[in-house]
Amino acid sequence: MMAAMKRVLTALAVLLSWNVFAQDAKGLEVYWVDVEGGAATLIVTPAGQSILIDSGNPGTRDAGRIHEVATKQAVLKKIDFLITTHFHGDHFGGAAVLSQLMPIGTVYDNGIPARNPDRNRQDPAFILKVKPYKEMKVDARVVVKPGMKLPLKQSHWTPKLSLTFVAAARKFIDVPRRGVKKNPLTGTVPAKPEDLSDNANSVASLLALGDFHFLDCGDLTWNMEAKLVTPINRIGTVDVYQVNHHGLASSNNPLLIQSVAPTVSVMNNGHTKGCTPSAFTALKSAQSIKAMYQVHRNLRPDGKQNNTANEFIANLTEPKECKAFALKMSVADDGKSYTLFNPRNGHKQTFKTRKH
Repeated sequence: MMAAMKRVLTALAVLLSWNVFAQDAKGLEVYWVDVEGGAATLIVTPAGQSILIDSGNPGTRDAGRIHEVATKQAVLKKIDFLITTHFHGDHFGGAAVLSQLMPIGTVYDNGIPARNPDRNRQDPAFILKVKPYKEMKVDARVVVKPGMKLPLKQSHWTPKLSLTFVAAARKFIDVPRRGVKKNPLTGTVPAKPEDLSDNANSVASLLALGDFHFLDCGDLTWNMEAKLVTPINRIGTVDVYQVNHHGLASSNNPLLIQSVAPTVSVMNNGHTKGCTPSAFTALKSAQSIKAMYQVHRNLRPDGKQNNTANEFIANLTEPKECKAFALKMSVADDGKSYTLFNPRNGHKQTFKTRKH
Protein backbone atom coordinates (compact mmCIF):
# COMPACT_ATOMS: atom_id res chain seq x y z
CA MET A 1 0.00 0.00 0.00
CA MET A 2 2.76 2.41 1.00
CA ALA A 3 4.73 1.59 -2.17
CA ALA A 4 1.69 2.28 -4.34
CA MET A 5 1.10 5.60 -2.56
CA LYS A 6 4.75 6.60 -3.14
CA ARG A 7 4.40 5.83 -6.85
CA VAL A 8 1.27 8.00 -7.05
CA LEU A 9 2.98 10.88 -5.22
CA THR A 10 6.03 10.61 -7.48
CA ALA A 11 3.83 10.72 -10.56
CA LEU A 12 2.01 13.78 -9.22
CA ALA A 13 5.34 15.50 -8.51
CA VAL A 14 6.46 14.86 -12.09
CA LEU A 15 3.20 16.24 -13.47
CA LEU A 16 3.46 19.33 -11.29
CA SER A 17 7.05 19.95 -12.35
CA TRP A 18 6.08 19.71 -16.00
CA ASN A 19 3.20 22.08 -15.37
CA VAL A 20 5.61 24.59 -13.84
CA PHE A 21 7.89 24.08 -16.85
CA ALA A 22 5.04 24.78 -19.25
CA GLN A 23 4.20 28.00 -17.43
CA ASP A 24 7.80 29.14 -17.01
CA ALA A 25 9.30 28.13 -20.36
CA LYS A 26 8.75 31.41 -22.11
CA GLY A 27 11.09 33.10 -24.51
CA LEU A 28 12.15 36.70 -24.93
CA GLU A 29 9.84 39.30 -26.48
CA VAL A 30 10.76 42.64 -28.04
CA TYR A 31 8.29 45.30 -29.22
CA TRP A 32 9.20 48.32 -31.34
CA VAL A 33 6.52 50.79 -30.26
CA ASP A 34 5.50 53.34 -32.89
CA VAL A 35 6.57 56.70 -31.51
CA GLU A 36 6.79 58.21 -35.01
CA GLY A 37 10.49 58.82 -35.41
CA GLY A 38 11.42 58.64 -31.74
CA ALA A 39 12.53 55.51 -29.92
CA ALA A 40 10.76 53.10 -27.56
CA THR A 41 11.90 49.48 -27.55
CA LEU A 42 10.08 47.31 -25.00
CA ILE A 43 11.66 44.01 -23.90
CA VAL A 44 9.98 41.32 -21.81
CA THR A 45 12.28 38.67 -20.37
CA PRO A 46 11.49 34.96 -19.90
CA ALA A 47 11.19 35.62 -16.14
CA GLY A 48 8.59 38.33 -16.80
CA GLN A 49 10.72 41.40 -16.17
CA SER A 50 10.38 44.42 -18.46
CA ILE A 51 13.02 46.69 -19.97
CA LEU A 52 12.11 49.85 -21.87
CA ILE A 53 14.89 51.42 -23.93
CA ASP A 54 13.84 55.05 -24.48
CA SER A 55 10.38 56.53 -24.05
CA GLY A 56 9.52 58.52 -27.16
CA ASN A 57 8.50 62.16 -27.46
CA PRO A 58 7.02 64.52 -24.83
CA GLY A 59 3.27 64.66 -24.39
CA THR A 60 0.60 62.02 -24.01
CA ARG A 61 0.67 60.33 -27.44
CA ASP A 62 3.88 58.31 -27.15
CA ALA A 63 3.52 57.54 -23.44
CA GLY A 64 0.00 56.34 -24.19
CA ARG A 65 1.19 54.10 -27.01
CA ILE A 66 3.92 52.60 -24.83
CA HIS A 67 1.42 52.02 -22.05
CA GLU A 68 -1.00 50.39 -24.50
CA VAL A 69 1.61 47.95 -25.82
CA ALA A 70 2.96 47.26 -22.32
CA THR A 71 -0.38 46.57 -20.66
CA LYS A 72 -2.47 45.12 -23.50
CA GLN A 73 0.06 43.21 -25.61
CA ALA A 74 2.85 42.42 -23.15
CA VAL A 75 0.42 42.24 -20.17
CA LEU A 76 2.73 44.20 -17.86
CA LYS A 77 1.90 46.12 -14.71
CA LYS A 78 5.29 47.83 -14.32
CA ILE A 79 8.37 48.87 -16.26
CA ASP A 80 11.13 47.27 -14.20
CA PHE A 81 14.04 48.98 -15.98
CA LEU A 82 14.05 52.16 -18.07
CA ILE A 83 17.19 52.82 -20.13
CA THR A 84 17.48 56.33 -21.54
CA THR A 85 20.13 56.32 -24.24
CA HIS A 86 20.61 60.12 -24.33
CA PHE A 87 18.89 63.41 -23.62
CA HIS A 88 17.10 64.28 -26.83
CA GLY A 89 13.36 64.78 -26.50
CA ASP A 90 12.41 61.93 -28.83
CA HIS A 91 14.21 59.48 -26.52
CA PHE A 92 13.42 60.68 -22.98
CA GLY A 93 10.40 62.92 -23.52
CA GLY A 94 7.64 60.41 -22.79
CA ALA A 95 9.05 59.02 -19.54
CA ALA A 96 7.45 61.45 -17.10
CA VAL A 97 3.94 60.94 -18.48
CA LEU A 98 4.49 57.17 -18.66
CA SER A 99 5.47 57.17 -14.97
CA GLN A 100 2.00 58.53 -14.21
CA LEU A 101 0.37 55.71 -16.19
CA MET A 102 2.35 52.82 -14.71
CA PRO A 103 5.16 52.37 -12.16
CA ILE A 104 8.78 52.62 -13.31
CA GLY A 105 11.50 50.79 -11.39
CA THR A 106 15.18 51.62 -11.91
CA VAL A 107 16.26 54.25 -14.45
CA TYR A 108 19.62 53.88 -16.20
CA ASP A 109 21.13 56.82 -18.10
CA ASN A 110 24.30 58.91 -18.44
CA GLY A 111 23.30 61.05 -15.47
CA ILE A 112 21.00 64.04 -15.90
CA PRO A 113 23.16 66.88 -17.27
CA ALA A 114 23.23 70.28 -15.60
CA ARG A 115 23.09 72.00 -19.00
CA ASN A 116 22.26 71.18 -22.59
CA PRO A 117 24.57 68.28 -23.56
CA ASP A 118 24.58 69.34 -27.22
CA ARG A 119 27.80 71.32 -27.63
CA ASN A 120 26.83 72.35 -31.17
CA ARG A 121 23.78 74.40 -30.20
CA GLN A 122 22.39 76.56 -27.43
CA ASP A 123 19.17 75.55 -25.71
CA PRO A 124 18.52 77.63 -22.57
CA ALA A 125 15.20 75.83 -22.12
CA PHE A 126 16.85 72.41 -21.76
CA ILE A 127 16.69 72.44 -17.96
CA LEU A 128 12.94 73.05 -18.11
CA LYS A 129 12.54 70.25 -20.69
CA VAL A 130 14.40 67.71 -18.56
CA LYS A 131 12.75 68.75 -15.27
CA PRO A 132 9.74 66.36 -15.51
CA TYR A 133 12.15 63.47 -16.21
CA LYS A 134 14.31 64.49 -13.27
CA GLU A 135 11.37 64.77 -10.89
CA MET A 136 9.32 61.74 -11.98
CA LYS A 137 8.73 59.08 -9.35
CA VAL A 138 10.92 55.98 -9.83
CA ASP A 139 12.40 53.35 -7.53
CA ALA A 140 16.07 54.18 -8.18
CA ARG A 141 18.49 55.82 -10.61
CA VAL A 142 21.83 54.47 -11.87
CA VAL A 143 24.49 56.17 -14.01
CA VAL A 144 25.62 53.75 -16.72
CA LYS A 145 29.23 52.62 -17.00
CA PRO A 146 30.38 50.44 -19.93
CA GLY A 147 30.60 46.80 -18.86
CA MET A 148 27.78 47.15 -16.34
CA LYS A 149 24.96 44.57 -16.57
CA LEU A 150 21.29 44.83 -15.66
CA PRO A 151 20.42 42.71 -12.59
CA LEU A 152 18.05 40.43 -14.49
CA LYS A 153 16.27 37.41 -13.04
CA GLN A 154 17.12 34.12 -14.71
CA SER A 155 14.51 31.61 -15.82
CA HIS A 156 15.03 27.98 -14.76
CA TRP A 157 14.22 26.69 -18.23
CA THR A 158 16.08 29.03 -20.57
CA PRO A 159 19.75 29.77 -21.32
CA LYS A 160 21.48 32.64 -19.55
CA LEU A 161 19.95 36.05 -20.17
CA SER A 162 22.01 39.24 -20.00
CA LEU A 163 21.91 42.90 -20.95
CA THR A 164 25.37 44.47 -21.03
CA PHE A 165 26.07 48.16 -21.54
CA VAL A 166 28.75 48.29 -24.21
CA ALA A 167 28.99 52.08 -24.63
CA ALA A 168 28.04 55.17 -22.67
CA ALA A 169 29.18 58.80 -22.68
CA ARG A 170 31.75 58.14 -25.44
CA LYS A 171 33.38 55.32 -23.48
CA PHE A 172 33.33 51.63 -24.36
CA ILE A 173 33.40 48.18 -22.86
CA ASP A 174 36.90 46.81 -22.36
CA VAL A 175 38.51 44.82 -25.14
CA PRO A 176 38.62 41.06 -24.37
CA ARG A 177 42.03 40.14 -22.96
CA ARG A 178 42.74 36.98 -24.92
CA GLY A 179 42.34 35.67 -28.42
CA VAL A 180 41.62 39.09 -29.88
CA LYS A 181 42.50 39.88 -33.48
CA LYS A 182 42.47 43.23 -35.19
CA ASN A 183 39.28 43.87 -37.14
CA PRO A 184 40.29 43.59 -40.83
CA LEU A 185 37.85 46.41 -41.68
CA THR A 186 39.82 48.89 -39.60
CA GLY A 187 40.61 52.03 -41.59
CA THR A 188 38.49 51.13 -44.61
CA VAL A 189 35.89 53.86 -43.97
CA PRO A 190 36.94 57.47 -43.29
CA ALA A 191 35.88 59.28 -40.14
CA LYS A 192 33.55 62.27 -40.16
CA PRO A 193 33.97 65.60 -38.31
CA GLU A 194 33.42 65.20 -34.58
CA ASP A 195 29.77 64.99 -33.61
CA LEU A 196 29.21 67.57 -30.87
CA SER A 197 25.64 66.47 -30.11
CA ASP A 198 24.46 64.21 -27.31
CA ASN A 199 23.83 61.50 -29.91
CA ALA A 200 27.51 60.56 -29.66
CA ASN A 201 27.04 59.94 -25.92
CA SER A 202 24.33 57.33 -26.51
CA VAL A 203 24.11 54.34 -24.20
CA ALA A 204 24.46 51.12 -26.22
CA SER A 205 23.03 47.82 -24.99
CA LEU A 206 23.78 44.24 -26.00
CA LEU A 207 20.97 41.85 -25.09
CA ALA A 208 21.66 38.10 -25.14
CA LEU A 209 19.60 34.97 -24.50
CA GLY A 210 21.93 32.02 -24.97
CA ASP A 211 23.31 32.35 -28.48
CA PHE A 212 20.81 35.04 -29.50
CA HIS A 213 22.22 38.61 -29.57
CA PHE A 214 20.41 41.94 -30.12
CA LEU A 215 22.12 45.34 -30.35
CA ASP A 216 20.45 48.69 -29.55
CA CYS A 217 22.78 51.71 -29.66
CA GLY A 218 20.24 54.52 -29.50
CA ASP A 219 21.47 57.35 -31.73
CA LEU A 220 25.19 56.50 -31.56
CA THR A 221 26.96 58.33 -34.38
CA TRP A 222 29.55 57.54 -37.07
CA ASN A 223 32.88 57.93 -35.27
CA MET A 224 31.66 56.34 -32.03
CA GLU A 225 30.25 53.40 -34.02
CA ALA A 226 33.69 52.88 -35.54
CA LYS A 227 35.38 52.97 -32.12
CA LEU A 228 33.00 50.30 -30.85
CA VAL A 229 34.22 47.77 -33.43
CA THR A 230 37.69 48.98 -34.53
CA PRO A 231 40.57 48.36 -34.27
CA ILE A 232 39.11 45.59 -32.10
CA ASN A 233 35.51 44.44 -32.39
CA ARG A 234 34.43 44.71 -28.75
CA ILE A 235 31.04 43.02 -29.14
CA GLY A 236 31.37 40.41 -31.89
CA THR A 237 28.43 39.61 -34.12
CA VAL A 238 24.69 39.88 -33.48
CA ASP A 239 21.46 38.43 -34.85
CA VAL A 240 19.34 41.57 -34.81
CA TYR A 241 20.48 45.18 -35.17
CA GLN A 242 18.20 48.08 -34.30
CA VAL A 243 19.23 50.58 -36.95
CA ASN A 244 21.01 53.45 -35.23
CA HIS A 245 19.53 56.93 -35.14
CA HIS A 246 16.35 55.98 -37.04
CA GLY A 247 18.39 55.38 -40.20
CA LEU A 248 19.93 58.86 -40.43
CA ALA A 249 23.12 59.64 -42.37
CA SER A 250 25.17 60.76 -39.36
CA SER A 251 25.03 57.18 -38.07
CA ASN A 252 25.08 53.65 -39.54
CA ASN A 253 28.77 53.51 -40.32
CA PRO A 254 29.40 50.51 -42.60
CA LEU A 255 32.25 49.56 -40.25
CA LEU A 256 29.73 48.87 -37.49
CA ILE A 257 27.11 47.13 -39.60
CA GLN A 258 29.53 44.85 -41.44
CA SER A 259 31.45 44.05 -38.25
CA VAL A 260 28.41 43.02 -36.18
CA ALA A 261 26.98 41.28 -39.29
CA PRO A 262 23.29 41.08 -38.30
CA THR A 263 20.81 38.74 -39.95
CA VAL A 264 17.90 41.14 -39.40
CA SER A 265 17.72 44.93 -39.10
CA VAL A 266 14.83 46.88 -37.57
CA MET A 267 14.52 50.63 -38.22
CA ASN A 268 12.48 52.74 -35.79
CA ASN A 269 11.95 55.52 -38.32
CA GLY A 270 9.08 57.97 -38.80
CA HIS A 271 6.87 58.94 -41.72
CA THR A 272 9.49 61.39 -42.98
CA LYS A 273 12.37 60.79 -40.55
CA GLY A 274 15.20 58.36 -41.22
CA CYS A 275 15.55 55.98 -44.16
CA THR A 276 18.38 58.04 -45.67
CA PRO A 277 20.08 56.78 -48.83
CA SER A 278 23.43 56.31 -47.07
CA ALA A 279 21.87 54.21 -44.30
CA PHE A 280 20.12 52.02 -46.85
CA THR A 281 23.35 51.64 -48.79
CA ALA A 282 25.14 50.56 -45.61
CA LEU A 283 22.44 48.04 -44.74
CA LYS A 284 22.24 46.60 -48.23
CA SER A 285 26.03 46.30 -48.43
CA ALA A 286 26.02 43.95 -45.43
CA GLN A 287 25.78 40.49 -47.00
CA SER A 288 24.69 39.02 -43.66
CA ILE A 289 21.33 40.83 -43.65
CA LYS A 290 18.45 38.62 -44.82
CA ALA A 291 15.52 40.89 -43.89
CA MET A 292 15.08 44.62 -43.21
CA TYR A 293 12.10 45.78 -41.15
CA GLN A 294 10.75 49.33 -40.66
CA VAL A 295 8.25 50.81 -38.23
CA HIS A 296 7.12 53.23 -40.97
CA ARG A 297 7.17 53.52 -44.72
CA ASN A 298 9.31 56.49 -45.73
CA LEU A 299 6.90 59.03 -47.28
CA ARG A 300 9.35 61.80 -48.17
CA PRO A 301 8.84 62.78 -51.85
CA ASP A 302 12.59 62.58 -52.44
CA GLY A 303 13.10 59.26 -50.72
CA LYS A 304 10.22 56.86 -51.27
CA GLN A 305 12.60 54.49 -53.05
CA ASN A 306 14.49 54.08 -49.76
CA ASN A 307 12.12 51.53 -48.26
CA THR A 308 12.13 47.85 -47.65
CA ALA A 309 9.32 45.68 -49.08
CA ASN A 310 5.85 46.59 -47.78
CA GLU A 311 5.41 43.23 -46.04
CA PHE A 312 8.25 44.19 -43.66
CA ILE A 313 6.80 47.63 -42.78
CA ALA A 314 4.43 48.04 -39.84
CA ASN A 315 2.81 51.34 -40.88
CA LEU A 316 2.25 52.49 -44.47
CA THR A 317 -0.17 55.41 -44.18
CA GLU A 318 0.04 59.16 -43.70
CA PRO A 319 0.26 60.39 -40.08
CA LYS A 320 -3.47 61.22 -39.78
CA GLU A 321 -4.37 57.64 -40.72
CA CYS A 322 -1.62 55.94 -38.71
CA LYS A 323 -2.77 53.05 -36.50
CA ALA A 324 0.58 52.81 -34.69
CA PHE A 325 1.26 49.12 -35.27
CA ALA A 326 4.23 47.84 -33.25
CA LEU A 327 6.63 45.32 -34.74
CA LYS A 328 7.22 42.33 -32.47
CA MET A 329 10.03 39.82 -32.13
CA SER A 330 9.70 36.55 -30.21
CA VAL A 331 12.88 34.67 -29.32
CA ALA A 332 12.44 30.95 -28.63
CA ASP A 333 12.97 29.84 -25.04
CA ASP A 334 16.17 28.01 -26.05
CA GLY A 335 17.51 31.11 -27.83
CA LYS A 336 18.08 29.14 -31.04
CA SER A 337 15.53 30.92 -33.24
CA TYR A 338 13.49 34.12 -33.36
CA THR A 339 10.39 35.26 -35.20
CA LEU A 340 9.54 38.75 -36.46
CA PHE A 341 5.83 39.58 -36.59
CA ASN A 342 4.13 42.44 -38.42
CA PRO A 343 0.62 42.90 -36.95
CA ARG A 344 -0.55 45.08 -39.84
CA ASN A 345 -0.59 42.19 -42.31
CA GLY A 346 0.05 39.09 -40.19
CA HIS A 347 3.51 38.59 -41.71
CA LYS A 348 5.75 36.20 -39.75
CA GLN A 349 9.27 35.08 -40.52
CA THR A 350 11.48 32.88 -38.38
CA PHE A 351 15.28 32.98 -38.42
CA LYS A 352 17.86 30.68 -36.92
CA THR A 353 20.21 32.11 -34.32
CA ARG A 354 23.87 32.09 -35.34
CA LYS A 355 26.84 31.06 -33.25
CA HIS A 356 28.72 34.14 -32.01
